[in-house]
Parts: sequence; C-alpha cells; structure tokens
Amino acid sequence: MTVNKGLLSLVESTPNFSNQALENAVDTLKVGWVLKGFQLDSVIASNAVLTTSQKNDLKDTINNVTHLNIGRTLGDLIRHSASIIDATIIPLDDATNPTASTFLEILQNVQTIQGLIPELFGVTASDKGRSVNDHLGTINNIFIKTEDSTEPVFTTLLRSINFIITADLATETALETAYDNLKNFINGVEADSTDFQETLNNFGTAVATAHTNLNNALAAEPLLTHKNRLIEMREKINVQVALENSNLTGIISFVDNLTDNTAFTSLAEDETLRGLMATVAQNKNWQTYFENYNSEFENKNPIYSTNVDSDKSSIIDQVLADSGLPDVLDASDIEAVAGKARKDNRIDTAGYDRLTAEEQISDACKQLGITTANRTQASLSKTLLDNLNKHDRDTIAKELDLNESANTLS
Repeated sequence: MTVNKGLLSLVESTPNFSNQALENAVDTLKVGWVLKGFQLDSVIASNAVLTTSQKNDLKDTINNVTHLNIGRTLGDLIRHSASIIDATIIPLDDATNPTASTFLEILQNVQTIQGLIPELFGVTASDKGRSVNDHLGTINNIFIKTEDSTEPVFTTLLRSINFIITADLATETALETAYDNLKNFINGVEADSTDFQETLNNFGTAVATAHTNLNNALAAEPLLTHKNRLIEMREKINVQVALENSNLTGIISFVDNLTDNTAFTSLAEDETLRGLMATVAQNKNWQTYFENYNSEFENKNPIYSTNVDSDKSSIIDQVLADSGLPDVLDASDIEAVAGKARKDNRIDTAGYDRLTAEEQISDACKQLGITTANRTQASLSKTLLDNLNKHDRDTIAKELDLNESANTLS
C-alpha cells in the first residue's frame, strides 16, 4: 500500500541514487599511508597514457603486501559500488541481458528473490546467501553499522590505521613518500613519452620495498595486533564485494530460473497439462512431482496443518472429536463393541451375520492377533475396544503425517 503523504513532491523528480554514503565513510579512512595509497590507486585507474597491461603489471608489483595496500582495497570498493548504482555490474548478454540494466531493475530483482526463495526452498533468502545485503550490502552501510554487538568493519579498520600512524614509524613515512613518488611520476608521463617503462618499474619496486619494510616493522606487539586486524578487515571487505559481484552479475538468470520453475509447478493444477508435463519432462525429479501431484494434493487437509510436533496430539484429539470418535467407550456394551469391530477395515466380516456379538468379538480378536485363550468375555471386549480406538487414532495420525509430507518442501 502506497503512502500518499509526500507523494506529490516525488512525481516530478528522481531519487538521484549514488554511492555517496559509502564514499563519505571511506573518506574517514583516508589518513596517513592509506590516503596516499588511495590517491595513487585513483591516478593509476584514471591515467590515459598507461596501457591496460602496464597498469595491471604495476598494480601486481605494488600489491606484494595486500593488507597494507588498503588504498587499492578502498578504491576497488568505491568502483564496485558505483557499478551497482549505474548497473554496469550486470554484463550485457545477447540472450539474458541484451540491453543495459538499470539500478531499479536490480532493486526489483533483489526484492523478487526475497519472496521466491522462501516459497521454493522453504528457507529465508539469507540462508541461501541471497538477502538484500548479500546483493547490496556495500551501499547499505554494512561496513559502518552492525546488527549485533560486534564492532563495524570500518570502525575497527580506522582504529588500527590510526594506531599504526600514531606509532610514528619511519617505515610508514617512507611508504607515503614512495606512493607520492610513483603518483607524481605517472601524472608527469605524457602521451608522446617513449622510454619510461624502466623508470615506472623502479618506482613500482620502491613501493613494494616500502610495503615490505613497513610490514616487518609491524611484526611485534602491540603493532602486530593491528596488523592482523588490517588483514581481517580487508578480508571482510573483499568477501562482501565478491559475494555481491557473484550474486548481481547472474541475478537476471537466477530470477528467470526461479520464476520459470514457479510457472511450471502451477501447471500441475491442470490435469491434462499435468500429464503432459510428466511425459515431456526428462528430469526425473520433475516427472515424479507431476506424477505424484494428485495423490499428494489429496493428502492435504487444512485441519491437519501444524508446524510444531507438540501440536499433533491436540490436533488428533480435535479431529477425533469432530468425527464423533471414540464412538464406543463402554467395553461392557457387547453389541456396541461388536458393531464397532464390524466397521474396522482390518477385519474380514464375512459370515458375521450368523455369529452372536460375543462370537464376533472373539473372531475379531483372533484376526487382530489378540490372545483369546483363557480370557473372559469382559476382558476380550475391553482389549478389543482399546485396539479399535487406538486404530482410529493411528489412522488420523497417518493422515496428519501425509498432510505434512505433502506440505513439506523436498
């Protein structure tokens, strides 16, 4: 249901979506060598003179100590989030995505998944790694807030960055200088430059060496703890980015498969189409589903619906009462017990019209495996009635189990 208040102010404007909230959060981390590393990463990415191969070789060289190359991690994160907002994260494909996607389509597909997964898998989308944040967490402040008492990723990361900077290490200062030297050289390279590869390599090697030296300086406590936190927080960022990338690049096909399967299962409601699907489907699971649909559907009964084992006994009691059972309670009423025995589908009543009630009870006991030797009529009648009433209850319990089986995703 739409909220009308404020709606008129929206109809002639657009939401103007952006990743600004993430960029603002990243800005708080840009201090010391992380700031210099981020600036260098941005220069490499935007430079129009270096070839793609040169950029990749350079980035490989200076990524020798990945947990110190936080500037690149943050740069990759910003670029990833921007690709979600402009929807370029979803590749063009002649079959599944012939035209460029939009952010609105991403949002709609993510919303669709939240409903389809519980319906088709019987679990939450989160259980399948497909929650909203499993697709869009980086732009939903996942790194600056948590749903539990744990500290947010960016908070921990900033504390460790500041601790290392405050230690006033010469190796940290040297890394900042190496970053600046490489950045300034790249900015100075002109389009007609011809022989700069060796110098570029030297500046790249200098950054790698500075990384190694700073990493060595962090080998002892208390700095070691913060080095390990850098490793841990960088890993969390990369895992989240990889998850979102995996989920979003294939989201169109994933949603199409879910919606197609929902449409196929709905065909089972038509008897003719059900038979057709069972014939043409080559997947054994689909064949079984359509072949067994009618019998499983007949097992469904809303009065048996329960999700808690402790409810079963009370449901059985209610169904028995609604059915007028137990209909015989007095074992001394021989005629009534014999009459109930004649209705039991386990007992062959052929020739019972020639037997007395007592003889019918005795024969019914024999058919049900109840010992009759040296038993009084009253004892036989009571044992038989208990057996018959238990059978009524067992029958209801079986119908309950069949209903639950038909309603259980498998």
